[in-house]
Amino acid sequence: MGAPRFPVRRDDLSIACAGLIGGLLLWRLGQHTQADRPLGEVWSLLPLTVTAGLVLLRRTRPLTALLLGALALVGDQLTSGSLATVLMFTDLVYAAVLYGSRPAAQRIPIVAVLVTVASTMGFIAWYGTSEGVFIGVVIGLVTFAPAATGALVRNHREAAEAARLQAKQSVRLAEMDRAQAITAERTRMARELHDMVANRLTAIALHSTAALSLDDPESARNALAVVRENGVEGLSEMRRLIGLLRDGSETDPAPVPTLDGLGALVADARAHGLDITVEDTRPPGSELPPPVDFAAYRIIQESLANTLKHAAAGTVRVRLAQHDGELTVQVTSPLDDRSAPPRVPGSGAGLIGMRERVALLHGLFRAGPQPAAEGRCWQVCVTLPIGRRVLGTTVKETP
Repeated sequence: MGAPRFPVRRDDLSIACAGLIGGLLLWRLGQHTQADRPLGEVWSLLPLTVTAGLVLLRRTRPLTALLLGALALVGDQLTSGSLATVLMFTDLVYAAVLYGSRPAAQRIPIVAVLVTVASTMGFIAWYGTSEGVFIGVVIGLVTFAPAATGALVRNHREAAEAARLQAKQSVRLAEMDRAQAITAERTRMARELHDMVANRLTAIALHSTAALSLDDPESARNALAVVRENGVEGLSEMRRLIGLLRDGSETDPAPVPTLDGLGALVADARAHGLDITVEDTRPPGSELPPPVDFAAYRIIQESLANTLKHAAAGTVRVRLAQHDGELTVQVTSPLDDRSAPPRVPGSGAGLIGMRERVALLHGLFRAGPQPAAEGRCWQVCVTLPIGRRVLGTTVKETP
């Protein structure tokens, strides 16, 4: 069995029953609001009953209940009248403003004012000033007062609902910010882990392969020494990173690498067998913002690590230039034959990390094969803003 189309709330039923019983009690005691009306006392029970029934619709059909209630109130004026009918009509006005549509809730108080003013002026012209003003006050109490009360309550409820929705939205936004912060931090840590440790592991893999393939004990010993050195350095960096992740602090924090350490980075790469030339045309004594300086160092470091894995024999060229408020970093390496497998398998995380670093600084990134005089080469070219001029976040990667 389905639910009723217009469910009646218990409090609405209580109001209707209280009004009807109170009206019947007043009628039985002979308490009426007026005398000398065309219809007798018994007829006052009809508007009373109709109004009590309309109270049941005060939430589901508030405007319909108000219009029919107004007709019932007019009919009540033709009888001896009942105070209970008037009081229940005021509740219908209040409910129409509180539960009705927004346009209706805005119009009802205005209509109530107009009815009050017009009725007052009419009764002043009919009865005189004193009686007309008294009747106008009563009409205002019956129509405008409950309408204004309903408007105040509705505004208060809407403000409370808006505050609740705003609080819920704030919680949702805070949760989104927290999730984004966690994702950004995980991405940053993954990038740092790759830059600090993966490069060491690449060198270990290359030199251990060389040690296994060499017949000369001295050369194999030197290769194993490089393996050990990179293993110790990688382990130290891993411990620092684990300490940072565990308690957010480092007992022996490592300095942030910058382009001032480019010489040591190039020397280490040369020790691994790379032929590198560096061309730095930056003005002497020029200083870079720390984020730009750090990002440029990491990009060169990752580019050299990729060169160790994939590049063919030849010269690797590192160029640095600074002009028009921009730092340009370019690393060019000979490109091996496409059919030749890489000396160390790669995952592509290095290019992703470089692209992310450049995007965070609103710079330009390009990586891919390029034609060169000595043959095809792989080139990483990065432009980072260093002055007040900030570029839009544009990241380009050549397939």
